Amino acid sequence: MQPTCFNPAGNTQPFTWDFHERSTNRHPFDFVHHVKSRLSGSQAIRFPCQPSIRGRRSGISHGASPRPGEREGQDMSTPVWEMEPAQGQRRLVHVNATATGGGVAELLHGLLRCQRSAGLNVGWAVIAGDEAFYAVTKLLHHLLHGAADPGKLRPVLLRTYHDRLASQVPWFAGRLTRDDVVVLHDPQTLGLAPALRALGARVVWQCHVGADVPPDRGPGTVWRAFEKELSAAHAVVTTLPEFAPPSVPRASRFVAAPAIDPAAPKNRHLTPAEITALLDEAGLTTTRTAPDVTVVQEAPLPGDARVVLQISRWDPLKDMPGVIRCIEGLAPDVHLVLAGTDPTEIPDDPEGLAVLAEVHDTLAALSPQDRARVHLVSISMRTPVRNALLVNALQRRADVVVQKSLEEGFGLTVTEAMVKGRAVVASAVGGLRLQVIDGRNGFLVDPTDLDGVRSALTRLLDNPQLRRELGEQARKDTLERYTMPRLAADYTVVVDTALEAAA
Repeated sequence: MQPTCFNPAGNTQPFTWDFHERSTNRHPFDFVHHVKSRLSGSQAIRFPCQPSIRGRRSGISHGASPRPGEREGQDMSTPVWEMEPAQGQRRLVHVNATATGGGVAELLHGLLRCQRSAGLNVGWAVIAGDEAFYAVTKLLHHLLHGAADPGKLRPVLLRTYHDRLASQVPWFAGRLTRDDVVVLHDPQTLGLAPALRALGARVVWQCHVGADVPPDRGPGTVWRAFEKELSAAHAVVTTLPEFAPPSVPRASRFVAAPAIDPAAPKNRHLTPAEITALLDEAGLTTTRTAPDVTVVQEAPLPGDARVVLQISRWDPLKDMPGVIRCIEGLAPDVHLVLAGTDPTEIPDDPEGLAVLAEVHDTLAALSPQDRARVHLVSISMRTPVRNALLVNALQRRADVVVQKSLEEGFGLTVTEAMVKGRAVVASAVGGLRLQVIDGRNGFLVDPTDLDGVRSALTRLLDNPQLRRELGEQARKDTLERYTMPRLAADYTVVVDTALEAAA
């Protein structure tokens, strides 16, 4: 039987997981049994997920952190531990490209807290990269979404990619032990798979991005270029089955949706007073200036305004300029807030500044009346907790949250809005289709149809009762399907299979 983390067929049905039963006395990875549980239907695994775990170099810190690329004086030609695992027992080590900014870093902060609180020996390493490396990985990102010319992936670019990663293998060789399980996240780290397998590690690759597009539009080019790396992975995890590389044996493919921690600062309950204070302090609803927030607006957001919000990276696939154009035709009391992480602080996303510049150009082209109803917010990651609380406050202030992505692997900002009971309008693409069930917990739209997006927004803005009903159902669905204990349980299956494949 092919192991799967849930049944993706028909997202109106409860998800189920197929778990393999193995006797403890022959299981090579003891901590798997610490969290394993048999599931039936949509029953959730129950174990504590503590959001308060703290540490310095060996834990997750919630205090101020250095800007990405400025890690406490570290040589940026080598990786660094974001969370160093303990010695003396087999470890589960996650590896990605950045510790701040974007959905993967957000997910890992919550997942590792949850896995560690369950007794797992987990670690998190962040690879190094330079401008040339990240230019290649951004091209891979676009190819997997069918949004780039496959002919651009030339041999010289692949050499740059592999050279940057090859120089980091000795760091891993000196820190990993034989039989550790290493989870490589996204295309930035896939090139490490053969070397880490040669060191004796069990290698899992999780790809958080993808699109349901024909292979010749881009994905097929990536799969061919990385055939050796994919064959070195003991297991591959994607958000949807259609995102998986076809060359990977079916028994080694897994489907696992991302998840959130409802108790984390970004999602915890906020009182109305807290929401007001956070937005005032950021300068969105006042004329204040905050050191870690940049707000571009002609006047503060009125207290009685109806608010449409999109939060995302400044990324071409998020179509932030298209969101701005939606303001035209909405009622005069409706204001639009676009918020994202300061693009200068995300080293693995070199297009952020260009997208933000395009957003400013689009804003300038609006009529004065419409331009006055748009507010741009760039949030620094230097103070992660303040960042998370501000995002929380923005989502709770919004009447409707929109995610007008042209393609989307999953869309954790939608998950975060849904768990807060917000009504959502999302593009009918990728992982957004997995979360949002049209008419049940939100609306799905064609992101290229501006009139259709405006119509869905207007329908929700003009009907508070409908907003409440859809938002409440969204909250229930998210708590049932997309929380960290479920994702941690999914990992037990993946790790189990990777260990057996390597035995």
